[in-house]
Amino acid sequence: MKIAIDGPAGAGKSTVARRLAEELGFVYIDTGAMYRVLTWKALQRGLDLYHEEELNRLASSIKIHFENDCKQQKVLCDGKDLTAAIRLPEVNAAVSTVASHPTIRRTMVEQQQHMASSISVVMDGRDIGECVLPDAEYKFFVTASVEERARRRAAELAASGLHIDYNTILQEITRRDKNDSERQTGALKILPDSIIIDSSEMSVEQVLQKMLAIIQGE
Repeated sequence: MKIAIDGPAGAGKSTVARRLAEELGFVYIDTGAMYRVLTWKALQRGLDLYHEEELNRLASSIKIHFENDCKQQKVLCDGKDLTAAIRLPEVNAAVSTVASHPTIRRTMVEQQQHMASSISVVMDGRDIGECVLPDAEYKFFVTASVEERARRRAAELAASGLHIDYNTILQEITRRDKNDSERQTGALKILPDSIIIDSSEMSVEQVLQKMLAIIQGE
C-alpha cells in the first residue's frame, strides 16, 4: 500500500507521517528531508543554488538513506548523520530554490519511486500525490493556518536550542508557501482526490486517529 501525505511547510506532515507508518508497520520516507540533504550539501560546497546542472550532478552522486533509532528517524547521507543539520535556518531558506529545479525533482522522484516499488510506504512532501505516488491508495493533504505553522516551527527550533524570532519564521513560511505553490514543477496543490485535514486546532494524535479511521474504514 502507498499512502501520500502532502501539505505546506510546518503543517505537521512529517510527524504524523512517521506516526502513521509506525501504527501500520509501513516504511516512512521523508522526501522533504532528501531535498534538505541536497541543499545542505550544496551550501557546504558553496554551489550556486540556481545552477541546475551542477546541483543535479550532486543529487545523482550522493546516497541518502533513513534509519530508525529508538523511534527517531535519522537522515544519513554518504554515511554522515545530517538529521539536525538539515533543519538549520540557512537550509530552510534555500531548500525551496533547490527543489524548484525540474531535473532535480526528476532525479529525486526516481529515487523515491524506487524506494516505494516493493514495500508499503507512507511518504510525505509537497507533490507526493501528484508526481511521486499518483497511484497511492490514500492521498492526504495536511494543512494549518500560517500563524499556527510559524508557532510550531518556532517551538521546534527552540527545543533544539535555536531561538529564531517568530515574525522572521512567519515571513519565511509565507514566502515558502508562495514559492512552493507557484513553481513550475512539483507545485504544492490540493488534488481532486485529496483528503484534506486542517490541523490548526488538532493535536498530532487527533490527526493520526482521523487518518487511521479513514484507512480502516471506520
